[in-house]
Amino acid sequence: MAHFLFPEYGLENGVRADPLQLGKLLEPGIASMGYELVGIEYQSGGKGGGLLRVYIDSEQGITADDCQKVSYQVSGVLDVEDPIPGHYTLEVSSPGLDRLLFKETDFERFAGQLAKVRMAFPVDGQRKFSGRLAGMQDGNVLLVQDDEELSLPFEQIEQARLVPEY
Repeated sequence: MAHFLFPEYGLENGVRADPLQLGKLLEPGIASMGYELVGIEYQSGGKGGGLLRVYIDSEQGITADDCQKVSYQVSGVLDVEDPIPGHYTLEVSSPGLDRLLFKETDFERFAGQLAKVRMAFPVDGQRKFSGRLAGMQDGNVLLVQDDEELSLPFEQIEQARLVPEY
């Protein structure tokens, strides 16, 4: 099951956009174009409108032309379905080197890499963690921080992203 990150996710014009439904709405069209929907971010902007960011990837990598093609496709779906009330800006992007981690499979896929994790609620009095990913176990993200393996509940992760190593 895909999870989507919605920082500052909340009410806009009295209606709540459902992140899982939005992913289900956009994923088939994006997949039919040969891309992977990595995740979705929405930041509400109040009266000035919000920002809807759609991350895509492919085995060949992502170019600006790829983002433009997917943006056109996604815009059409959003115009017809209108799942987010009010004004917002659509941005289609590659995940980048400091890619956000959205799904449980991301934590398995990038095991061994450095990551920063911010929890929605404190775990042992702490909300921010950084260390090397060690995969998943029983619905928890395993993270090695200062030679200690931590077990962080996946469902309580507010944001997680890779830290590029140069």
